[in-house]
Parts: sequence; C-alpha cells; structure tokens
Amino acid sequence: MKFSTSLKLNHIFRRLYHTNGYADGYLVLYARKNRTETNRVGITVSKKLGKAHVRNRTRRRLREVYRLNEDKFQSGWDIVVVARTKSVDAEFGKLTKSYLALAKKAGLLKEMQNAECKMQD
Repeated sequence: MKFSTSLKLNHIFRRLYHTNGYADGYLVLYARKNRTETNRVGITVSKKLGKAHVRNRTRRRLREVYRLNEDKFQSGWDIVVVARTKSVDAEFGKLTKSYLALAKKAGLLKEMQNAECKMQD
C-alpha cells in the first residue's frame, strides 16, 4: 500500500463506526475524511467467522483487494471494512466487486474512474 497506512487505533475505529455505513452481503464499509494526504485503512473480522487462520486469510484477501485497486481511491480518507460471514468463502472477484461497489456508494473512488466505467458500459 504505497499511498496508505494501516488504521490501528481503537478510538478511530470507534469514531468511524458512528458514521453512515454502506453494506452488502459480503462487507460493511465505513469512511470519513481524515485531513491528511493519505488513506488509513482498517479491517475488522469477528471471531464469529472462524478460527484464527480463517480470520487472517480473510484479512489478507481484503488487504490485497485494496492494494490492487488503491490507485482508484481518493486520498485523505479513513476507511474501515468489516467482513461478513459470506466473505470468508467468497471468490476473490466477488469480494473485489463488492469492495469497489461499496467504495463507489461512499464516494471514495476518483471521479475520473467513474467516468471511465460509464464509457466502458
């Protein structure tokens, strides 16, 4: 993640949970402006989703989705992604589609990217 850092502080996670979230069957995404030039990304996976190796795998996959699409995101946001049960067994393509759709709903994607998507359709 060249333009981003990890979000690790509990009080920032809690602050983001009080914002409007965007959800689908795989993920819940919370976002808020952070007054910096970089994005801070945090990923939450509950113990309800499985044992440690299952949770870690899910976290790694979500980090990879963000890393591969990082250039599509605007800078200056705190982002928290919460994994839901379906995300554990989801195909990587579906996870990517879900992540980007929620980011678009939240207004995190660059405008240039939105225009390119419309031109391809």
